[in-house]
Formats: sequence, structure tokens, C-alpha cells
Amino acid sequence: MELENLSVEQLQDQLNKIEQSKVDLEKVLYQRWLEAKTELVQEIRDMIESRGYDLDEIAAMIPPRRRRGAGSAGKKGNRSYVRYVDPENADNVYIRGVLPRWMKEKMVAQGYDPTAKEDREAFKTNYLQAVQD
Repeated sequence: MELENLSVEQLQDQLNKIEQSKVDLEKVLYQRWLEAKTELVQEIRDMIESRGYDLDEIAAMIPPRRRRGAGSAGKKGNRSYVRYVDPENADNVYIRGVLPRWMKEKMVAQGYDPTAKEDREAFKTNYLQAVQD
């Protein structure tokens, strides 16, 4: 089918069919994923039972996954970050986050690339004074 020869309506119909096919495929994919997950769970259950263990005992030994930030609620005030001070000007301080202009300019002047993590770390180590709060 040559798309160049189709009318706007025909193109829109084709696009609608493709979008519906995508929705249908996503449904089938999700269903297969659920089936595969169920099969995996059954394989694990069978393995545990075939080795003579109780499923509940083994499940109790598996710690839950910690969520991002878990345990840090209410502890923000206790965080301590390294401060990096410019030895030539004590008013120039970098703690973390977006690099200040003075730091970017000094990095470039020293031959470092401010966009490269390795260069940022090397610059902090070789040029700035680290002060722990």
C-alpha cells in the first residue's frame, strides 16, 4: 500500500487501526506477562516444597524490598554533606547540586569538563578544600 496515494480520511483510518492494534497487543502482552509471573511463582513453590521446606517459613525469611527513601523520613535535618571551598576565595563554596558559575569557570580554566562526573570529582579532589560539617 502506497501511503502517498491515500486520502486524509484513509490515512486517519489506517492510523486508527494501527492504534487499536497497539492497544490490543499491549493487552495481550500484559496478559502473557501475568501468566509468566504466575508460572514463575509456581516453579518457586514447587522448588521449595521439593526440597522439603515449608513455603511460609521460606517466605518469612525474604525481607521486603526497601522503597526509595525508606527510613529517611524525618532524618533530613541529620544529613551531613561535604562542603568544598575554593582555596583562593573562601566565599566560593559548593555543597551539592547544580554547579555554581565560579566552579564551572575554574574547572574550564584548569582543563576540566564540568559536564563529566569524573572531571567534577577530580576537580573537587585536586583543587577544592573539602570541609565536613
